[in-house]
Amino acid sequence: MTSNAKVAERGVTIARKLAEEARTGRVQRGISKIVITTVAVCWSLFQLSIASWLILDSWYIRAVHLAFAIFIVYASFPMFRKPRLGIRYWAATDRVPVLDWVLALAAAAAALYVVLDYRGIISRYGAPVPRDIFMGFLLIVLLLEASRRAIGPALTVIATVFTFYAFFGPYMPDVIAFKGVSMNRFVGQMTMSTEGIYGIPLDVSATIVFLFVLFGSMLEKAGAGQFFIQLALSLLGGHKGGPAKAAILSSGLIGMVSGSSIANVVTTGTFTIPLMKRLGYPPTKAAAIEVAASTDGQLAPPIMGAAAFIIAEYVSVPYIEVVKAATIPAFASYAALLFISHIEASKLGLQGLPREELPPFFKTLFGGLQYLIPLGMLIYELVVFRHTPQMSAFNAIWVLAILMVAQPCLRAAQAKQSIGAALKKGLLDILAALDAGARNMVSVAMATAAAGIIVGVVAMGLGGLVNQVVDALAGGNIYLLLIITAIASLIIGMGLPTTATYIVMASLTAPAIVTVGGSYGFEVPLIAAHLFCFFFGILADDTPPVGLAAYAASAIAKSDPIRTGLQGFMYDIRTAILPFMFIFNHDLILYGVTSWFQGLLIFAMACLGNFAFAAATQGWFIARNRIYEVPLLLGVTLIMMRPDLIAAWSGLDYGHRHWMYLAGLALFGFIYLVQKLRTSKHPAQ
Repeated sequence: MTSNAKVAERGVTIARKLAEEARTGRVQRGISKIVITTVAVCWSLFQLSIASWLILDSWYIRAVHLAFAIFIVYASFPMFRKPRLGIRYWAATDRVPVLDWVLALAAAAAALYVVLDYRGIISRYGAPVPRDIFMGFLLIVLLLEASRRAIGPALTVIATVFTFYAFFGPYMPDVIAFKGVSMNRFVGQMTMSTEGIYGIPLDVSATIVFLFVLFGSMLEKAGAGQFFIQLALSLLGGHKGGPAKAAILSSGLIGMVSGSSIANVVTTGTFTIPLMKRLGYPPTKAAAIEVAASTDGQLAPPIMGAAAFIIAEYVSVPYIEVVKAATIPAFASYAALLFISHIEASKLGLQGLPREELPPFFKTLFGGLQYLIPLGMLIYELVVFRHTPQMSAFNAIWVLAILMVAQPCLRAAQAKQSIGAALKKGLLDILAALDAGARNMVSVAMATAAAGIIVGVVAMGLGGLVNQVVDALAGGNIYLLLIITAIASLIIGMGLPTTATYIVMASLTAPAIVTVGGSYGFEVPLIAAHLFCFFFGILADDTPPVGLAAYAASAIAKSDPIRTGLQGFMYDIRTAILPFMFIFNHDLILYGVTSWFQGLLIFAMACLGNFAFAAATQGWFIARNRIYEVPLLLGVTLIMMRPDLIAAWSGLDYGHRHWMYLAGLALFGFIYLVQKLRTSKHPAQ
């Protein structure tokens, strides 16, 4: 094993420990560890059952899903991270206090109440009895507390504010006054209907997202994480700024199945950040490149941070349509980030790693081809067979399970070791993956359930008021409305998981974007408005002062987290302009595009537009930019990303918009020649 391979293996081990610390606030041992692990494995088995042979009503599925998740939260996370009021009981990390066991059981029972009294609740729908009100109120309170423990206070605070607003709306100033609701109606809608906690987000979490997260956990447990890192390093490590490019590629590959920017950082960053520092990248820039790459991993199909599946439900389109719409923005963004890493290496005068220190490409590729089988099967079923996401993920999971058992057995046979011990190891790895997959799902389940409270309040009539207020703030200006939405998404997303940020913003502003755009002559496809909210929810992961992914990367790089977040956001600005472009240029989300040639052309030009924007914002193309070259590069960006706008300015009809690409190519080529000529005369410039 090469030294780099040993470092990679050690890095993955560290990453797993960091991920475990992020998942739980307690050191689990003894009976509590057995109980929590058993519950987690049973949860995974339940999810696999409903995806294959077990047929249940959607109410049952959502309730059981929430019950498992909320039980694990109370058993795994202490009430406080540090002792409060001098009482250590509330912050016990070495055991599960009796109170938390009681809360875990009470919360699970409250979540299951709609199942236990299903027929009664259906028969008295809209007229809850005191028992219904008590159990519903108990569920809301315990869910908000569980959400606070698992994902921080932000979502709990926002949901609580919306709850108070639902009751005290009539007493607000006229401009934001709301008719208000009764306790019966509020609790009934939140806990005994599908327009609250048990709404679409939780349904998607229970039926689709869990399977994809489980697939990612099993793939990582099988060793795919290390394979992706080594493959990226063998392919790009020898080029200029090679470790940075390898970090970007490996983060993209892992992000396809991870769906979490923080997990992506600790998986790839523990190996790639030290390599970047060793090559000469300053710690802040090394960490920032990893942050930008890992954050954008949530854009990469097929998982896309779990929100893709919710987008499909909200927009009422097949999941594959969401993937199609996100493909060009996601991969164009990654291509631009690779170019940015090249720019940074050029600025710093860095080269790649020596070839002798890199793993051989073909040996690495053929040594890990088995990991591509379940991944390839997943994509093939989604894209070619057009199977449902549930069926596709389930089929990929059982193929991966076979791989996890067969892989150690084949290795044992080659080494002439005990097949029985290898078989046992494979089965234990599967159990560990089932456990890890369930624990990884806790934050998603809490986010979707707690965000359901916000969605429920909006559905009570607040949504129309929000549209009016937002429209008034924007003054009917679609551009100002988009800026308000982007800033709000970044602010709200600082303390929320991407999925929760998307749900909140999509509920509040996506309809307003479509409505305001339509009233001023802009046709905004609903999927474009939802992707707009999703993109800026993702960017919040590296936005200071919170920027959770930036904190994770800075801990590895030993850099300042605020500076890391700022630098990461500067790298991600090229991602921030994409939503503003595809809102108006629907070609970028392949809306109405049916030709492969046209799609590839749009993708290539979008990449060049992103390259030009990256060069303008980073101050370097093939040499340091002169001040007059920056507006020219921004002009290339506008032409490549909005050829329809340039065509309109030129007096051409919409059908001839793609001819504008020639002007963009000519301008880009002119800038290249100018800088090439300058560097040939003055290499130092």
